[in-house]
Amino acid sequence: MGGALGVAAFLRLRRRAGGAFERRESDPADELRARLEQARDTADDRDEFDAAEGQPVDEAVPPRSIDERRREIQEKAAKTLGEMRHLDGE
Repeated sequence: MGGALGVAAFLRLRRRAGGAFERRESDPADELRARLEQARDTADDRDEFDAAEGQPVDEAVPPRSIDERRREIQEKAAKTLGEMRHLDGE
């Protein structure tokens, strides 16, 4: 009895969906393949992008070390604190 109710519910759902279970307008895998193919066919514009940014990624300055960054932050904080104390009249 439970199986019959399940089959009836499935058929009702299928009828409401208009047979969407049986037909598909497009396959998502085919769409993805088409997008990938299109991406492969496009020109490589990295050099133009780098030129627009002003400095190519290959020539970018390497990041500073943690100690250098920490020292710079400490110096900036000390300078700001000194300015604040000067404004307070100390």
